[in-house]
Amino acid sequence: MRASPKPRAILETRIIKTLAAEGFVVVACGGGGIPVIEEENGELRGVEAVIDKDLASSLLARSMEADILVLPTGVEKVALDFNKPTQRWLDRMTLAEARQHQADNQFDPGSMGPKIAALVDFVGGGGRMGLITNPPSLSRALRGETGTRLVAG
Repeated sequence: MRASPKPRAILETRIIKTLAAEGFVVVACGGGGIPVIEEENGELRGVEAVIDKDLASSLLARSMEADILVLPTGVEKVALDFNKPTQRWLDRMTLAEARQHQADNQFDPGSMGPKIAALVDFVGGGGRMGLITNPPSLSRALRGETGTRLVAG
């Protein structure tokens, strides 16, 4: 599987930030967004690529100086040794632990890998906390009862 290109900028960050500050619920970076490149003359041109939605969400959250980034997934918590007899659910990971687990190939590049990479970028870029859980558990996870938290230290 070929990795998606890492997004470099969210072009609409200013308007998203303005709308959010005015109380609007803004849906952004769905499906990762529309990939473009800037020509030498400053014009934007669409390109064939798939932008990872989690990495785009992380970039937007950092651009907006968000404290917390929540990434929904199909499981309540992140696991090490997923679907193996030694599987262990994680309540919390530090940035250093997450990076080590990435280096140990603990996260599938087609599912949990991009989510962990996005939270590593977010927390490593100044975010206070990343949270992964499934949608039915979101309220409980926000109260600290479930989900996996990624923190700086």
